[in-house]
Amino acid sequence: MTARRALVVRGGWDGHRPVEATDLFLPFLADNGFEVRVEDSNEIYADREEMDRTDLIVQSVTMSEISNEALTGLRGAVERGTGLAGWHGGIADSYRNSSDYLQLVGGQFATHPAKHPDAREGGEADNFLCYTVDLTDLGREHEIMTGVEDFTLRTEQYWVLTDDLNDVLATTTHPVQPFHPWHRPITSPAVWTRQWGKGRVFVATPGHSLVVLRDTSVRTIIERGMLWASRTASE
Repeated sequence: MTARRALVVRGGWDGHRPVEATDLFLPFLADNGFEVRVEDSNEIYADREEMDRTDLIVQSVTMSEISNEALTGLRGAVERGTGLAGWHGGIADSYRNSSDYLQLVGGQFATHPAKHPDAREGGEADNFLCYTVDLTDLGREHEIMTGVEDFTLRTEQYWVLTDDLNDVLATTTHPVQPFHPWHRPITSPAVWTRQWGKGRVFVATPGHSLVVLRDTSVRTIIERGMLWASRTASE
C-alpha cells in the first residue's frame, strides 16, 4: 500500500509555538501511515507537483502573509482533493490580508474577549476564560466527534466570523458582560468542516497552548479531524 503524504507547514507568530505544537502530532501521522514533510515556509504551496502528491496539509501559521502564487497553489490543491487541517490561530488567524484564504477556510478569528478590566495583569492570561465547547446535533453524529461530550476549557475563547458553507460540529457562546460592548450572547463555531471542490477542510479553534492541545478532547478532535480531511485512496 502506498503511504499517504502529509505536509506540515508551520511558522508565523511564535506565541502559538508552531514547532512544538505540530511536533505533538507528527508521531500520530506517522503511526497512521503518512509520510510527513515539514516546511517552515508557505511558498511550498506554489509547487504544483508537490501539492498534487500531498494528501493532507496541516497548517500552523498564525498571522504572517502569503503570496499570490502560494495562495493560488493552496486553493487549487484543496479544490483538487488535498485535505487542509489545523487549529486555533494557525489556520483561523492566518494571512489576514487575504480574503481568498478566508473564503477557503470558512472562518476568521476576530477577537478573544478578556477578563474584567480589574482582573487583568498585563499578560496573555488576561484572555484566558473558562468556557464550554458544545457539540451540535450534527457534531454528535459525526465521526470526528464520536464519544466526545461537551467539555470545558480555560484558555482563549475565539470569536470567529464565518459563513453558512461550514458544517459546524461544535460551538462556544460568548456571554453578555457589562464591561463588553455587545448586548446579547454570541455563538461562534469552535469545530467545523468544509467541503471545497474535491477537498475537505477541518478547523478547531481551541489550541492556544501545548496544555490545551494535550487536553484529551481537543487532541482527539484534532487527530480525527486530520484523518477526516485527508484525501483517501478512493478519491
